[in-house]
Amino acid sequence: MSELIGDPGTAPANPATSTGAAALDVDRVSFGYPERRVLDEVSLRVGTGELVALVGLNGCGKSTLLRLAAGVLRPESGRVSVDGADMAVISRRAGARRVALLHQSAPAVPGLTVRQLVRQGRYAARGPLGMLRVGDDAVTVRAMRDVGVREWADRPVETLSGGERQRVRLALALAQDTPVLLLDEPTTYLDLRHQLEVLQLVVRLREERRLTVLMVLHDLNLAARFAERLVALRDGHVAADGPPDRVVTSELLRKVFGIEGRVGRDPERRWPVCYPDRSIPLDTENRFHYH
Repeated sequence: MSELIGDPGTAPANPATSTGAAALDVDRVSFGYPERRVLDEVSLRVGTGELVALVGLNGCGKSTLLRLAAGVLRPESGRVSVDGADMAVISRRAGARRVALLHQSAPAVPGLTVRQLVRQGRYAARGPLGMLRVGDDAVTVRAMRDVGVREWADRPVETLSGGERQRVRLALALAQDTPVLLLDEPTTYLDLRHQLEVLQLVVRLREERRLTVLMVLHDLNLAARFAERLVALRDGHVAADGPPDRVVTSELLRKVFGIEGRVGRDPERRWPVCYPDRSIPLDTENRFHYH
């Protein structure tokens, strides 16, 4: 594993290890696609109730790690467990009762209403026969209410704006009623206002529902503002892990993102803020993979 960036004397490499049992435990996991190896013996523990953001360049393995955590992919070696259950061993349906994964994007199915989409999140709990029942169950109603989309229940999803559609997709994930929520770029394609709205919603839902949240974010400033812990991936390894004010440094910008810049502090709330240089060296390697 690559050496962790930062001062090892200021914070433990994995803060979750000091907070009790892990809700999500990634233990020396390796995974690759036919064209390249993506993760190499990655270990990561997310404690119950934590809000953790994964950051790093495209292709470093962030989305792959989420898919492994959700049981969508199976590791080549190592183990991914949620509340002690091996996600590679249990059934997909059993895994979907433990972990909900919000993918980066999904095309809207023509004619599908908000209610019909959110109800699909109940499949793991209700099964194919249960899905035929008429009416919404209490979990579906709560999911729509908690993200503020219940008034749109009978509107076609395709008629909603990007921000509205993202809230509906978040309701779909909440309808699975799982203790662990995985979010892959929940702010993709959103303007700044709607990015803030979605992330504020995630923070509120995590507190109200006592969720464990692991999310991928590309915007390092937003990640530092909303997550209580950052995990940076570089070349398939964990390069840094800890509180934002200790992880987000000029060294991180240089070694993980390949840019020069400085890091300041928000004058009131003291979270780190990155100020990258305007000019960066041209990256001659094809680092823009999407895994």
